[in-house]
Amino acid sequence: MILVIGATGKVGGQVVRQLRESGARFRALARDPASAHLPGGTEIVRGDLSDPPSLHTALEGVEDVFLVWPFLSSEGAPAVLEVIGGHARRVVYLSSTGVDETADQQADPINRFHADLERLIRNSGLRWTFVRGGGFASNDLQWAEQIRSGDVVHAPFAAGARAVVHEADLAAVAVHTLTTGGHDGKKYEVTGTEVLNTAERVRIIGKVLERPLRLEEVPAEAVRQEMLGAGWPADVVDGILDAHAESGTGGREEPVSPADRITGSPARTYHQWVADHAGDFR
Repeated sequence: MILVIGATGKVGGQVVRQLRESGARFRALARDPASAHLPGGTEIVRGDLSDPPSLHTALEGVEDVFLVWPFLSSEGAPAVLEVIGGHARRVVYLSSTGVDETADQQADPINRFHADLERLIRNSGLRWTFVRGGGFASNDLQWAEQIRSGDVVHAPFAAGARAVVHEADLAAVAVHTLTTGGHDGKKYEVTGTEVLNTAERVRIIGKVLERPLRLEEVPAEAVRQEMLGAGWPADVVDGILDAHAESGTGGREEPVSPADRITGSPARTYHQWVADHAGDFR
């Protein structure tokens, strides 16, 4: 039995769908099962990571856990892992390719909590596998409102380039590790199939939608103020923007590590991700 924690998110939702297709036994965790939009027939159990004792019922009979950590710090994770360890034998954790194991301190808060979670899981006594995702293609859904209202996307870092990954490929690697053997102690880095800069990704969205979309670059500071105004913590905003500034021209190009090298099935392209999400942009 597998428990999917994070089942109502983009990657977790794909894990649920692919586990169903595989025929594996699993259940999905949700804070509010009544509002969880998951495939019919999915066993959904109530539980909340901010209330670790609430996880006991969901973990009954569970051997393996897929874990997405939804918070911006590792606070509370030790108690959650203690409860998981009282029931399960293994955790497959969705982490980040940005984790630098040689650094005394990670470069930004997001990779800091991922590194902290990895350390806590390694020290928990549980068997583990880390699926380290690159930039998520789903982050480009932030442009959806602009695209629905016009043909210009306003964004910073036109030359910023990443091999952004389809959430279904991250899920495919997770499901592969959950349903086959030989993955204990492995750290799988998973990216998209090719490095594309921001302007190129906007053009691909336009091609799929059959619209003349174009990127109009805006200063990073304008985006920073917008994110701060929306309630994002300043250190998180600065970490995100610094990471984008370092990508592409003048920065380190991201290595390409598609899912097919792990799963043996064809990896999904960015074009396919856009096609799968075309309705979100229309």
